[in-house]
Amino acid sequence: MADAELDIRTRGRTAPGRLRALDAYLCRFESALLTRQDDAWARAVFVDVGFGEQPWTTLESAAAFRTLNPELSVVGVELDAERAGAAARTHADARTHFREGGFALPLSPEEPARLVRAMNLLRQGPQERIPEVHRALTRPLLPSGLLVEGSSDTDGAVLVAHLLRRAPDDAAPVRESLLFHTDFSRGFAPLLLRDWLPRDLRRRVRPGEPVHAFFQAWESAWKAARAAGHTAPPEAFAESVLRLATTTPGVATDAWLLTQGCLRWSPPGGIPG
Repeated sequence: MADAELDIRTRGRTAPGRLRALDAYLCRFESALLTRQDDAWARAVFVDVGFGEQPWTTLESAAAFRTLNPELSVVGVELDAERAGAAARTHADARTHFREGGFALPLSPEEPARLVRAMNLLRQGPQERIPEVHRALTRPLLPSGLLVEGSSDTDGAVLVAHLLRRAPDDAAPVRESLLFHTDFSRGFAPLLLRDWLPRDLRRRVRPGEPVHAFFQAWESAWKAARAAGHTAPPEAFAESVLRLATTTPGVATDAWLLTQGCLRWSPPGGIPG
């Protein structure tokens, strides 16, 4: 795993607000996970892996999640020792910690995790190592805890992330869903989101693969929505998702998701690996 971790040492200039839409999604749909307090969950932390040059997104997520759970402990992890040390000196407090570390998360046995986020870390490096990284990142999670791993553009206008659930035993994490988000500042077409798929799925957008079939269906639904007069990007998006859901199992049509520019796909059997 050292090669992958070496790769992330040289990157990381996350801008404020980049993951705000993801925070909003998690607050709405994972509130039970963020607030659970029974047994070991009372000690369970949120871990933000690879917070970058400055821990803006870690601090923003801490503020968002603490509207639901004021006592939530947060651990920001960064492979670069200087960055981790500077963040700890400037921003740490009794509930907010910054530590040097990589995919083997620097947590004590008394710090199980409820949520681990690893955004914009796996865009390079060997693709075949990704299942190993996913398993390492989910290992500290309590059963039913969540790993969020994916990519976004620099300001968070476009984002796609795996939602991977910790299995009850030490098996590979359940590839539960893909979450897509756009804020429409770059317009909208399904291909815009395809370019930000998590790394392990990008080469699978080819004929015969389920992810390719998904985007083909979404593209057809989008074109039909536009032909029906839904030409403004937010309207075209919402209508395309509603049409897609009629032909593609696992597409959520929750009104909040549609108005926020979010599509969640949870196909039967999970996201194909």
